[in-house]
Amino acid sequence: MATPKQSTFELTGADGDPLRGDVRAVADGTARPAVVICHGFKGFKDWGFFPHLADRLARGGVSAVSFNFSGSGVGAEGDRFTEPERFGHATFGNDLRDLATVVAAVEDGALPGLGVAPAGIGLFGHSRGGGVSVLYSAENAGIRSLVTWSAIASGRRWGPETIRQWRRDGKLDVTNQRTGEVLPLFPDVLDELDADTEGRLDIEAAANRVRVPWLIVHGEADETVSIRDAQQLHHANEERAELMIVRHGAHTFGARHPWAGTMPELDQAMDATVGWFLRTLF
Repeated sequence: MATPKQSTFELTGADGDPLRGDVRAVADGTARPAVVICHGFKGFKDWGFFPHLADRLARGGVSAVSFNFSGSGVGAEGDRFTEPERFGHATFGNDLRDLATVVAAVEDGALPGLGVAPAGIGLFGHSRGGGVSVLYSAENAGIRSLVTWSAIASGRRWGPETIRQWRRDGKLDVTNQRTGEVLPLFPDVLDELDADTEGRLDIEAAANRVRVPWLIVHGEADETVSIRDAQQLHHANEERAELMIVRHGAHTFGARHPWAGTMPELDQAMDATVGWFLRTLF
């Protein structure tokens, strides 16, 4: 197989501003499966393990499409939070619209580096991106396979006192532990969740409606998202979902940013994920 090449693309995000992404693929005119990669909260397409995962998939013959959600806060520089206003107004609804935009471009074979429409599409999501991937997969028949890492089972991640202060101040300060940057999170996401009376953003309920092969990977020692979230998602869909608990695994399975190499826990999650997509998309 030829060496995969990396191409960049820019679409229009849900907020009207640029939606930036990459394609790693072998563009030889063959219709190959594609996997769309969704980062989590305070994440971005070039964080830590995401490029490594994309490379692994591309070397396995799967076109890997990664992108920054419009509310990631990361600008064209690649790993700097230069768009704090966009971060502040991020919502699950916007994430889903961004994902739909990217998937539509993949389906049309319209992204640089793809050349042709894919033979099938899978989704990968980490943390909040895992929750978004579950929501999307439950409602879109075009998705054929799903893998989530450290996925959230609910969009409501804050206690009553935090929410009261958030409402009172008009924003919640979010610190990027890597750089020390303080980013504002406005109440948009709270308003959206409060208004969701029909449960469109209920991740656990959506899990029950996923109808494709689904690998749920979670670290035994996840310090950010409880292992109970993985158990809830699996319990909601034991027919389609397979639960894999990584012993000693933390939220990012030992990965850091900047990328400093792999760890046994990350290798375990990575090998299972690439193998899952190769089995279910070909």
